[in-house]
Amino acid sequence: MPQNEQTRLAGFRSVLELRAELLSATRNFFRKRGYLEVETPVAVLTPALELHIDACPAGGRYLRTSPELHMKRLLGAGYERIFQIGKCFRSGERGNLHNPEFTMLEWYQAEADYMDILAETKDLLKHLAETCLGKLTLARNGKSLDLGTEWQSFSVPKLFEKYAGWNPAIDFNERRFDDDLVNCIEPRLPTDHPVVLMDYPAEAAALARLKAGDRRLAERWELYLAGIEVANAFSELTDAAEQRKRFEECARKRRDMDKAVYEFDLEFLAALEHGMPPAAGIALGFDRLVMLFASFDSLDDVLPFR
Repeated sequence: MPQNEQTRLAGFRSVLELRAELLSATRNFFRKRGYLEVETPVAVLTPALELHIDACPAGGRYLRTSPELHMKRLLGAGYERIFQIGKCFRSGERGNLHNPEFTMLEWYQAEADYMDILAETKDLLKHLAETCLGKLTLARNGKSLDLGTEWQSFSVPKLFEKYAGWNPAIDFNERRFDDDLVNCIEPRLPTDHPVVLMDYPAEAAALARLKAGDRRLAERWELYLAGIEVANAFSELTDAAEQRKRFEECARKRRDMDKAVYEFDLEFLAALEHGMPPAAGIALGFDRLVMLFASFDSLDDVLPFR
């Protein structure tokens, strides 16, 4: 190994030690709350159909983009609280905040909704900060973020009305929604405390349950820390017929975009038909969490091999 490479890798020791502490503290948190740690396949036959997430082919299968569908099958089989920390893969994603291979923390709770998961996420992040940093503040770009202060929630439709001049729940336009989220909404989010974007348009939440009081909206939220999106959560859709309909619509859109159209996960749909309890789940980008806890700005600073 060249000397400069040895020196470069040696420089990652402190962040790798922090990562190990965060992993250990995360597992302890969930074990104490009665969660079972599980492992599900990394090479899958049928990736979840999502419009802008592309899977990496792997020897007649695909590397998973998320363990979500397998974990929901466990919920359908009677597992009430499960979590998983593991590698996921997405084609074409590389940048300061993206890597084709990344680590995801996902957990699911039966008989819960997205607000229950939000409360648990607050507890988790406070636990990790107190255990691994000895404080509730993070630092990024010379500014401080306080995990102990109030987490501010914003309605997605109201944010768009205020900063982009339209309501995506009334007249959804996917390209405009994505562009305005990045260019008009995210730059205006506070960075000194956690921010939650709440209640997305139904068209932007393919696997989420719709709100009973307004079916134009889905029970989905995303968490931002220091302006960076780190987690995506929702109350799970458990209606098999509705889920199949959404898969069909996503397949049509992907076909129109000349994207690969994956087969439906029939075992997942069968699990929904058999009966899955009301549940909520969340996916949290663990590499981004390590980056924020280490006060870095890029995944290059926390991933020794990219």
